[in-house]
Amino acid sequence: MDFIDRLKTLSSSAHARVPHTRTEEATKTALVMPFLQVLGYDVFDPREVVPEYVADVGLKRGEKVDYAVLKDGKPIIIIECKGVGSTLDLAKVTQLFRYFTSTSARFGILTDGMIYRFFSDLEEPNKMDEVPFLEFDLSEITNEDAQNLKRFTKDSFDLEDSIAAAENLKYTEAIKRVLGDLLARPTQDFVRFIMDHVHGGLKTKARVEKFTGLTKHAFREFINDRINDRLQSALNSERDDDDASEPETSADEPSTKPRIVTTEEELQAHTIVKALLQGVVAEDRVHLQDRQHYCNIVLDGRPHKNIVRLRFNGPTKRISIRNEDNEDVTHTVDSPEGIGAHSEAIRARVKTLLK
Repeated sequence: MDFIDRLKTLSSSAHARVPHTRTEEATKTALVMPFLQVLGYDVFDPREVVPEYVADVGLKRGEKVDYAVLKDGKPIIIIECKGVGSTLDLAKVTQLFRYFTSTSARFGILTDGMIYRFFSDLEEPNKMDEVPFLEFDLSEITNEDAQNLKRFTKDSFDLEDSIAAAENLKYTEAIKRVLGDLLARPTQDFVRFIMDHVHGGLKTKARVEKFTGLTKHAFREFINDRINDRLQSALNSERDDDDASEPETSADEPSTKPRIVTTEEELQAHTIVKALLQGVVAEDRVHLQDRQHYCNIVLDGRPHKNIVRLRFNGPTKRISIRNEDNEDVTHTVDSPEGIGAHSEAIRARVKTLLK
């Protein structure tokens, strides 16, 4: 069983344990210790994992952090645990912050057993950052989460490599948040920057307001075009493979195989569904599978993991989404944008498939 499979097995078992986990100690035993075991650490060997690790803070002696993961006798990760369902607010971060500065660890984890927030000292040496560089929910673990976590396994951990990866992850996510904010609400400075490159006239208030709308529209179209180009390239590649694997037909014996054409509206629907699932599952796990009379959007390329079925070929556009009873519920939409009205059902469907 590889690392991602072990994580998903833990995710499934953790989800079942949560209703019976009512105290902080139970959280440690039922959720946090199994997580450390999946990372490859022996939680019963004090040479690797020390519970109640003493982290003297200033004049305070005997202050203890819940766990310290050791390498060569020195802490590399300290972990502060709270009861499952606890709010991991600023006060809890401050507590971990104090412990962090008093040890040689470069990584700190704040967790309630299901939500894990990873911190480091990327901004200032030996001073824990206020913002985590990695955060995930164990009940909704993704392949991307697994790849990020793999660096912290016992067999793969390398301090310099992990620090570099943490820095890349933190600032990449920060840049994506900034771009997301600019996409939704372009600032005047950003709009003026765009105007400097495309508009030679005066930047009057009216012109800036007009270009604000144009910038939002162009930004969205740019992203959709890039996604559609990559998708179309992948589809063309798959079709080329299919064509290569089939016997050729002569001019006197034309092929009777129905031609499947993926329409622009189906590609647009795929883009919209991926956008609706942000924060639930990585977009590269959401695939389009076209058929002659309908089109499926599925998880991980598996036909039995259907998220949405599109029927856009007829005069009436319809989509079908399975509910919690595994029954198809059909809705009529005027256009692909109408899928957005059913975002909750789509997100619920994917969460069910992930379980």
